[in-house]
Amino acid sequence: MTDKLTGAAARQHVADSIRHALRSGDLVPGQRLVENDLAAAYGATRGAVREALQDLAAEEILEIVPRRGARVRTVSVEEAVQITECRSALEQLCAGKAAILATDDQRAELARIGVDMRQAVADGAWEAYSALNQRLHELVIEASGQEVARRTLGRLNGPMVRYQFRLALRPGRPARSLPQHLAIIEAVVGRDPEAAGRAAAAHLDDVIEQLRSSAAPSPT
Repeated sequence: MTDKLTGAAARQHVADSIRHALRSGDLVPGQRLVENDLAAAYGATRGAVREALQDLAAEEILEIVPRRGARVRTVSVEEAVQITECRSALEQLCAGKAAILATDDQRAELARIGVDMRQAVADGAWEAYSALNQRLHELVIEASGQEVARRTLGRLNGPMVRYQFRLALRPGRPARSLPQHLAIIEAVVGRDPEAAGRAAAAHLDDVIEQLRSSAAPSPT
C-alpha cells in the first residue's frame, strides 16, 4: 500500500487541490466534502484532510456544519460585489504604493507580464491569461510593501476563487480586461501613483459590473 502524505505538506497539498477543483468546476457551491473520499483522491491522511478543511473554512471557502461535515460555501452575487468593493479600496492603495516602492526587478517583471498577457489574448490562451492576471495582482501587492493589505486581501479573495476564475474565462473577458491590466502596469512601471490608483479602481469597477451582469435575468 502506498504511504499517504502527512504533516504540513499534506495539509497544503489538500487545500491547494480543493482550490483548484473549485476553480475548474469539479467542486460546486453547496457540495459536501467527505474526508475519506478526499484522503483517497489526494493521497493524504484523514488528519491532513481535516486540517486542510479547517484552513479553508477559516478562509470562508468552505463551511463546516456540526454533525454533517464540510461543504463548499455558497457566495451570493451581492456578497461577491461587496467583497470586490473592499478589494478595490485596498488594491488602489497597493497600486499607488507599488508605483513608488517597486524595485527595478519588480517593474521589469510587471512589464514582462504585460507582454505575456498580450500574447495570451492573441493566442486565445485563456488559462494562461488567468494565471498571469493572478500573478499581476499578487506582484502589485508585494511591491506595495503593504503587509496588512496583503493579509486582508488574502482573506477577501478566498471566497471569490470560483467567481474570479469563471469571470476570467467568460467569452470576451480577457480582451476587455487586458487594457485595464496594461494601464495598471504602465502606471506602476512609470512611477505614477495617482494613475496606478485610478487604473486599479477602473479595473475593479468593471469586475463589479461583470458580477452584477452575471446575476441579471437573461432577455426573453
